[in-house]
Amino acid sequence: MPFRPRPRSPALSVAATAAAAALIAGCASGPQANPDDPLEPMNRAVFKVNEKLDQYVAKPVAQGYKAVTPEPVRTAVTNFFSNLADVGNFANNLLQGKGVAAAESFMRVAVNSVLGIGGLIDIATPAGLEKRSQDFGLTLGTWGVPSGPYLVLPLFGPSSFRDGVGLYVNFQFDPITYAEPAVRNSLFAANVVDVRTNLLGATDLLALAALDKYSFVRDAYLQRRRYLLGESTALPDYGDEDNEGNEGIEGGKDVKGNDRDSKPAAPAPAPAPTRPVAPR
Repeated sequence: MPFRPRPRSPALSVAATAAAAALIAGCASGPQANPDDPLEPMNRAVFKVNEKLDQYVAKPVAQGYKAVTPEPVRTAVTNFFSNLADVGNFANNLLQGKGVAAAESFMRVAVNSVLGIGGLIDIATPAGLEKRSQDFGLTLGTWGVPSGPYLVLPLFGPSSFRDGVGLYVNFQFDPITYAEPAVRNSLFAANVVDVRTNLLGATDLLALAALDKYSFVRDAYLQRRRYLLGESTALPDYGDEDNEGNEGIEGGKDVKGNDRDSKPAAPAPAPAPTRPVAPR
């Protein structure tokens, strides 16, 4: 029987990129480098390439998919991939020692797979089973592994050395990885289109709001990862006073510790107008 090599997982490129970045870290850093981003020159170059690919390939495909696909179908596709992601959520919550979150993730997979027709319908969320999103990068962080330098991965976007390794493990937790090559590649492509479609509004807003998109994305990514690991008490504040305190709501309180259900204090009544006194 002739030898047939095993198909390479798309995530192998992540590990190769991280290794290459480690080799050139000394060359890319300098005295003025951001301590979180010593590889900034290389990262900016990769960021620009990713932007061009998104502008000319991913975004037009997502816009076309949204235009021709009815919303109920798009919702079913999103639910399907969300259900598969709960397999990884279960594994990572279990590895982090979060028993309740792991049990909820397991129950979500069971309920949505059986009652939700393979995950096409989200039955678990209305039933009160909260989605507990986790990934192996966060698991490594929970174990005390430092994030290492910020890293922009080709195609995958914002990451870090730790999260790049975690991304490879996340692929191993994904049931799609073990499907036949033709099915696996088709599902990976469909997942990318689905994710990009769901981000159309956010990326349009980013293009209008950020003067330096690279710095905006980097700072938001790093701050969010620290917040998810409990290393930061607040998400980044970009000066939107109207939405201040609305992000990061968890456990009935916002990130500033305010009760999200409490009503704001009533404004003080305006003083009664005074009438001018006519001269005598």
